[in-house]
Amino acid sequence: MSSTTAGQVIRCKAAVAWEAEKPLVIEEVEVAPPQAMEVRLTILFTSLCHADVYFWEAKGQTPLFPHIFGHEAGGIVESVGEGVTDLKPGDHVLPVFTRECKECRHCKSEESNMCDLLRINTDRGVMLNDGKSRFSINGQPIYHFFGTSTFSEYTVLHVGSVAKINPAAPLDKVCVLSCGISTSLGATLNVAKPKKGSTVAVFGLAAVGLAAAEGARIAGASRIIGVDLNAKRFDEAKKFGVTEFVNPKDHDKPVHEVLAEMTNGGVDRSIECTGSINAMISAFECVHDGWGVAVLVGVPNKDDAFKTHPMNILNERTIKGTFFGNYKPQSDLPSMVEKYMNKELELEKFITHEVSFSEINKAFELMLGGEGLRCIIRMDA
Repeated sequence: MSSTTAGQVIRCKAAVAWEAEKPLVIEEVEVAPPQAMEVRLTILFTSLCHADVYFWEAKGQTPLFPHIFGHEAGGIVESVGEGVTDLKPGDHVLPVFTRECKECRHCKSEESNMCDLLRINTDRGVMLNDGKSRFSINGQPIYHFFGTSTFSEYTVLHVGSVAKINPAAPLDKVCVLSCGISTSLGATLNVAKPKKGSTVAVFGLAAVGLAAAEGARIAGASRIIGVDLNAKRFDEAKKFGVTEFVNPKDHDKPVHEVLAEMTNGGVDRSIECTGSINAMISAFECVHDGWGVAVLVGVPNKDDAFKTHPMNILNERTIKGTFFGNYKPQSDLPSMVEKYMNKELELEKFITHEVSFSEINKAFELMLGGEGLRCIIRMDA
């Protein structure tokens, strides 16, 4: 990248959310240079994830506006701040909403990716270094989102949120590894860990759920049961290994009872990918006693509470949560990109739409309408 912009404020286009549930507005914003342990990226491709829509609808913990959303993306390092040694201008990278400082107990543990120093805080909206935003319009600060804010031609992140990848990898494909696809693949392969021949239920058959099903297929599950209220998703799900389908609306009994009857007492593993508290409870209560494991992936409403009878736990069912599929961004994402490059991992089938940056609101319309899986947004168009 050109060195002429290093250390300078950059003016560029960004899609700004001024208030909840209102269309994003393409604005000219000022992006400040990176400070210590920060990097500034040129975003080439970004994708719309359900978490963007969730917080845009102000269902998150504390809605902050004005906001620049976006957290699934691929880009190139434009400049680096003081102390950054692992990245340089021109490096191809994936920005990631979770972080890896490599020094705390979590980062050093093989069992966790919950970085102590850089753990995500959805209420923050500013940089850790000085508590200020790097985005502004006529002097008015614009909040960051997930520490990434990829709905902007340029963005600033903490270096711990940036994974350097193979420059030969197509950014318009591997960008989807920045969040949802990795989260659910990891939820299945790293957390649920289904054995070959096991039975797996997946709640929610949008892109995140289908990535969980793909993980179950890779693991060798013999039955993968998709649970969704939208029957239109069933045909698409077959491409990801789903073998059977259950629409809760078609039954006059709780879905966990339906699944238990289908599987002689319950499934071996379940992965919940909707964010619905009822789906979370059903995902737990449908696993077999003695060995069943349920993994929660979806983001619940801030006022939700999980309720189940204690006997479900005493009967040796296990419930787990996961954060980015237990992947560490800098340590694990480069190898996932290589799996794609080696044709061990298919990403194209997750990408069903592509729009220009000026059409970014169309991506929201597609997701809200339940159409397709991932929509790629070309930042240069």
